[in-house]
Amino acid sequence: MSIVILDGMFRGLYHGSQKHKDDFQDILQRAFKVGMKKMMITGGSLSDSKEALELAQTNDALYSTVGCHPTRCTEFDKHTESPEGYLQDLLNLIQNNREKVVALGECGLDYDRLHFCPKDTQLKYFEKQMILAEETNLPLFLHCRASHQDFIDIVKRNREKIKGGVVHSFTGSKAEVSELLDLDFFIGINGCSLKTAENIEAMCTIPKDRLMIETDAPWCEVKATHAGFKHVQTKFPTKKKEKWEEDNCVKGRNEPCHIIQVLEVMAASRGEDINELADIMFENTENMFFCR
Repeated sequence: MSIVILDGMFRGLYHGSQKHKDDFQDILQRAFKVGMKKMMITGGSLSDSKEALELAQTNDALYSTVGCHPTRCTEFDKHTESPEGYLQDLLNLIQNNREKVVALGECGLDYDRLHFCPKDTQLKYFEKQMILAEETNLPLFLHCRASHQDFIDIVKRNREKIKGGVVHSFTGSKAEVSELLDLDFFIGINGCSLKTAENIEAMCTIPKDRLMIETDAPWCEVKATHAGFKHVQTKFPTKKKEKWEEDNCVKGRNEPCHIIQVLEVMAASRGEDINELADIMFENTENMFFCR
């Protein structure tokens, strides 16, 4: 499963400037070529969730989430009716599209980017979205950055409302792994999860039956500066965006096909068979999001 964020980079658009042609279909084909079966397009707000759903409806391999990212939670208070109206619109979007919406989120807390949304607002509307978890019985697609204890406290208060879920793009400690496992969450690993030796040590403590793998494209690639990069075996032809050529990835733009690199780092670091690990994580993901 590749987690994909809506971003103009997948259409050749960088900071409002068109640098190359729309190559989204090429991106999909590269992903399918490395064995990708399904991709989840994440919704970070009401408008993003609508756009993610529209994109998911264009291909049988694409699915979407619906929710409000912590850095976007000021949108609740800006809704034309009320915060409750925003919440209701999210609920309606889910209920009217159950065949494509597979998770509630991306929701959670992010204290690294409080300049986008104040802490109190994040806390309030993360907890409000637990109402949607109970109403829809969907698993959660969760974000937790520099906010572990507050995140844990909210989840514990609302545990009976939650079917389950994954804490994605995990970069926490071994102690944090243990607390998340105690709450029955899965933990999602991408390139950002493999930056340091400490990150890799934490990843290695996660049981196989609680692991998921992702890209969070177009961000969170496995970079040459990352501790796990030495384990990357699969390379892709790459060009700078200004020199884009067909059948090439774009330098600095993470793609769903790069999930194979995350898998290679994980398997080598854990000393496990790469195919067995891939099969287990695929089954984990299927059972969480697609067996309803």
